Amino acid sequence: MKKISSVLLISALAFNQSCTTMKSTETQKEVPTPDASLSSNPFMKKSKLQYEAPEFDKIKDEHFKPAFDFGLKQHDAEILKIANNPEAPTFDNTLVALEKSGEILKRAMIVFSNLTSANTNPTLQALDEEYAPIFAAHSDKMYLNENLYKRIKAIPENGLDSESKRLLQYYKQNFEIAGANLSAADKEKLKQINQELASLSTQYSNKLLEARKQGGVFFSDVKELDGLSADEIAAAASDAKNAGKPGQYLLALQNTTQQPLLQNLKNRSTREKLFKASWTRAEKGDGNDTRETIEKLAKLRLKKAQILGKKSFAEWKLQDQMAKTPEAATHLMNQIATPAVETATREAKDIQDLIDQQNGGFKVEPWDWNFYAEQVRKAKFDLDESEIKPYFEITTVLEKGVFFAAEKFYGLTFKKRTDLPVYHPDVVTYEVFDHDGKSIAIYYLDFYTRDSKNGGAWMSNFVEQSYLLGTKPVIVNCYNYQKPAPGKPSLISFDDVSTIFHEFGHSIHGMFASQKYPSLSGTNVPRDFVEFPSQINEHWALDPVVLKNYALHYETKQPIPQTLVDKIKKASTFNQGYMTTELVSAAELDMDWHTVTNESELIPVLDFEKQSLAKHGFTLATVPPRYHTPYFAHIWGGGYSAGYYAYLWSETLDNDAWEWIKDNGGLTRENGDRFRKYILSVGNSVDLNQAFRDFTGHDPDIKPLLRNRGFIK
Repeated sequence: MKKISSVLLISALAFNQSCTTMKSTETQKEVPTPDASLSSNPFMKKSKLQYEAPEFDKIKDEHFKPAFDFGLKQHDAEILKIANNPEAPTFDNTLVALEKSGEILKRAMIVFSNLTSANTNPTLQALDEEYAPIFAAHSDKMYLNENLYKRIKAIPENGLDSESKRLLQYYKQNFEIAGANLSAADKEKLKQINQELASLSTQYSNKLLEARKQGGVFFSDVKELDGLSADEIAAAASDAKNAGKPGQYLLALQNTTQQPLLQNLKNRSTREKLFKASWTRAEKGDGNDTRETIEKLAKLRLKKAQILGKKSFAEWKLQDQMAKTPEAATHLMNQIATPAVETATREAKDIQDLIDQQNGGFKVEPWDWNFYAEQVRKAKFDLDESEIKPYFEITTVLEKGVFFAAEKFYGLTFKKRTDLPVYHPDVVTYEVFDHDGKSIAIYYLDFYTRDSKNGGAWMSNFVEQSYLLGTKPVIVNCYNYQKPAPGKPSLISFDDVSTIFHEFGHSIHGMFASQKYPSLSGTNVPRDFVEFPSQINEHWALDPVVLKNYALHYETKQPIPQTLVDKIKKASTFNQGYMTTELVSAAELDMDWHTVTNESELIPVLDFEKQSLAKHGFTLATVPPRYHTPYFAHIWGGGYSAGYYAYLWSETLDNDAWEWIKDNGGLTRENGDRFRKYILSVGNSVDLNQAFRDFTGHDPDIKPLLRNRGFIK
């Protein structure tokens, strides 16, 4: 996942925080500079660390508020100067000036946004709620300013290079999408709605973080954990002790509906408790219940869309995406949904048959699926997850797998750094070098789950690449793997391996950014394109050359036997009906929430979800959506509203492009250079549909995706 700001400022960040402006009656004022009282605040000046990496050893919670207040004030003045410039509007005195503005504010906001996701605390959460509406209002000052919009529209394209033309088009489109053409009265209504939405989204994220923290399940008898490894049990004991309950065992919740430990837990009652704790985490009627917040968000989003002249929020939101319309996105999802459900139904029968053979005496439930699916997989393919995990030690996967693939395909090398300050002791850093030996990026990596971290996995930038600003990328990947007990290895599943490759694919996209303007740089692309490079990177996990290099037994250091590799590959389409159904049902659910055209359609959260799933044929009770509405963080707090379909859209691009790579030699530097040239290094500076055609030679085709998931031959 490419992280999108929790305060819904992704577009503002893409504008280099150039999101302030003023009413036409305001006049220019002097751009302020920091006074002596701010001299010790690390956000007031560029970091002296390599590539302006954040000075985490100096940054304290108390630095954010004064940096925000001064940054907002300074940025207001900068934008005022641009908008009221008496000279005729030019590309340089308007757009380049906007790209350069807001330096202090952006520096503070990017670090803050990352910390509130990866290492938050009550102080940061309170600041997040306080400033979310302030930042939203700040953004509206720019997008809804008539003077500034007129200047941008008056800039001629003649004489501009292709990237500059793209930037001009980008600004025009973003202003119009944001409501620059509205009447003064409607602009005021929109400003109020945007502030309310920002507050609600932040409240939702804070509620959900606490709900996940409080939703973990405690067990007093170790027998209830039968099926877990000794290391997993030790970790559960350690987590319970840290939570103030020594002598017990805590199974903490992950972000998704299904929990990784369900495939190993033999005790059916334990599985049921864990699943239900996951499913109901945010609907308990307490202070962490998200349903009322969601209903308010959905209503306000509809109002916003209608003020902006659209029937639904999705129609408004998809204007600048590759799909363009909700209908196009839904058409793609429907093509995938039918074969997915049909396949999942056959998989459910296989599981029920196994339960009956074992005289289980019960009908399969969602908490049973992963446990028995693992047995079916073992029976069909003689593949046992416990056989695989010892070959996937997390650091080895990273350094000998992910980094090795990047070296073979792109010529990159990596050097571990211990001299750069980090925001948490678990974080490690690397310097990244290009094929010619030149340093190109700093890379942070944060593997383990904790109460202060949001669920899921994501990539984000601390510093974005820009030739205009003279900056190189500083990137972070965050995950939520269970931290092993002290002295024990961190062994992960093959699905977890794929996730590491996936998120690093986002990082590669950011590292290879090669744009002049920060607004168009790297991963600042449509949501339904941004997952494409990361999904492509997943394929290297099973490449024979790569796999042989990293799949090493953590004790013997011997490579994974070819027999196990063959089993993994043969089983690659196993359970795809389930996995695709849980994904596409969540995507359809998201789209339904955001294609509502009348407020009367917004019935209570749980009723709405039930109605949506039934409408699309997701009636297989054993296959719940990947995210239940109350904890669907992507769409209520993560910026993917009306955009969760993007994973499937991008996967269509991914599988089609992967077939091209396979047909043209696979893991070669020539292919890597081509993918870098046409896909990874262009940012949002070109037409991305054309970029795909330039790489593959044709328009995207859905059939490779359906073949890869085993739905067609």
